[in-house]
This record gives sequence, C-alpha cells and structure tokens, in this order.
Amino acid sequence: MAPTKIADIIVPDVFNPYVIQRTAALSALVRSGIVVLDPQMDTLARSGGVIINLPFYNDLTGDDDLLDDDDDLGLANITTGQDQAALLMRGKAWGVTDLAEALSGDDPMKAIGDLVAEFWGRKEQTILIKILAGIFADNLANDAGDHIKDIAIADGNNALDANLIGSDSVIDAATLLGDAAGKLTAIAMHSIPYSRLQKKNLIEFLPDNEQDIGFGLYLGKTVIVDDSCPRAAAGQSGYKYTSYLFGRGAVARGEGAAKVPTETDRDALGGGGTDILISRRHFILHPRGIKFTNNTVTKASPSNTELALAANWDRVYESKNIRIVELITNG
Repeated sequence: MAPTKIADIIVPDVFNPYVIQRTAALSALVRSGIVVLDPQMDTLARSGGVIINLPFYNDLTGDDDLLDDDDDLGLANITTGQDQAALLMRGKAWGVTDLAEALSGDDPMKAIGDLVAEFWGRKEQTILIKILAGIFADNLANDAGDHIKDIAIADGNNALDANLIGSDSVIDAATLLGDAAGKLTAIAMHSIPYSRLQKKNLIEFLPDNEQDIGFGLYLGKTVIVDDSCPRAAAGQSGYKYTSYLFGRGAVARGEGAAKVPTETDRDALGGGGTDILISRRHFILHPRGIKFTNNTVTKASPSNTELALAANWDRVYESKNIRIVELITNG
C-alpha cells in the first residue's frame, strides 16, 4: 500500500480557511482585544496595491457661538486625514519531516492546520513587536517621546523599585494619554518584568474571565507575556525591558488573499522523496493612526527590519487617539 502523502490529506480550499480561522482563535493579540478583527480591513487587504489608504475624519474644533437675534452662527467645516497601512505578504514552506509528528494524529489535516496556525500566530506577534519598535522610534524622534515612559537607568543591576515595573510606573505610563488613559486595557511584557509582578503576587488569575488569556490580569489589564518584547543592555550593567500598554482595537487586522494561499508539492529527488507544504498569506497588521510611509522599503512588502525603522512611520491621529504607550524599565 502506498504511504499517505500531504497532498492526500490537505484540500487547499478547506485547509486555508481553517488555518486563517485557527490563527485568529489562537492569537494572544486577538484574544486580548489588542487586535480586533475587522471585515472592512479584510476587504481593503483584498483590494489590490501594497499600500492601503485609510482616510478618516478629524475631530471638530473651534469655539461655540453665542445665540443672538442679530448675528448668524458661523459655519465651520470638518477636515479629513489620511492613514496608510502596508500589505504584508509572507510565506513559508515545510518538508514532511517537520510535520511527521502531525501526520501520526487521528485527524492529520486538523493537526497540520493547527501547527501552521500556531506558526502564523507567533509570526504576527513578532511582526507587531517590530512595528512597535518603528512607531516608538518615530515618536521619540518627532514628538519628544510623548507616548514613552522611560524609568530605566544605565546601571540596571543596581536598579531600585523606582526603576522597575510596578503600579506607579504603569499608571504613570497610562497617564501619558491624560483623560484617555482608561482606554488602555492590555499590557504586553517580557517574562522578566512579568516574573517580578508574579513574585510580588500582583498578577490576578481569573480563568473564567474573558480578559484572562492565560497570563492573568494586572491593574485590571489583560497581560500578554512575549520574550520578543525588547530587552537591551542598559549601558553599565543589567538590561532595559520594554513593555507596551494597549487599548482595545489599537491594531487593525485584515486578511487578504494570496493567489495560491496553500499549495502542496513533492520533491522526488534524494532520499525517499519529500512532501512539501507551502503556506502564503497577505494580511494587514496596522497600528491605527500611525501612517506607514514606505520610505525605505526595497521589495513589494516590508521586512521585519524595515517595519522597525522610524523613517517608515508618521503619526496622523491626535495623540490621545493613539491607544499604545511604551514603558521602559530595568525589570
């Protein structure tokens, strides 16, 4: 009897929608509310072009008028602005050896689909961290870091409580948004500052609460732990750790459609032959109100390195409407 091949298991028209659905279901970004799935973004991601235009209305400004029998009310207008997102085009190919364990399952297509979905969920989280590096480098360069709270010192090994993550630093960071601080509902951090909060018994676990996605809550905020959150040498000793506070829906996500999203192949040369699975995605992952300027992109879609460059970002929303804040501590 001939062995079962990947092409015998996977029906692309069934497999690809399953992977997209499972990627969203498994994503900590989606489950935390940082990223809200938006059908309009799906439509835009399929509309063509590598830069997606996102026009918006600016807030109303100006003074109100006095009602008077003799004078007419003055007419004011509403102005518009332009946000822009990059269409991210990514792909990955696997040989059967990487999927051998999955092929032994009772439902191999589901097992492979879950592995691919978990892979893309991790990649989306890594991409977002790179995007955050770029937008906060832009914020520091152009807006004097008005969304950045930095309490770290160069001698990190001798940091005091005032230099470490805690309620004061998180509240101070949120307060950078002034009376909009209440919009911040989640916090992403490296495992080192997270462990500090755990040791102080400050993480609240409420498994039945939709906000608790597995890492608990801190100050009522959903916690995401991700070691791709930046850790950098402090200068003299120790490290600086970057955490991010988010508001619900701070990041827009849209799912596009590659021409051939899922493909199987077989390499008959060498060994006993190799089954190949290829997954391709076109998608949007965009911080709302911070325009992707595309200034230094060399290919059709930006790389992670290019996403992390300040030159590729420019804030277009009013400061308080940017629902992301950066907190830098020594742990």
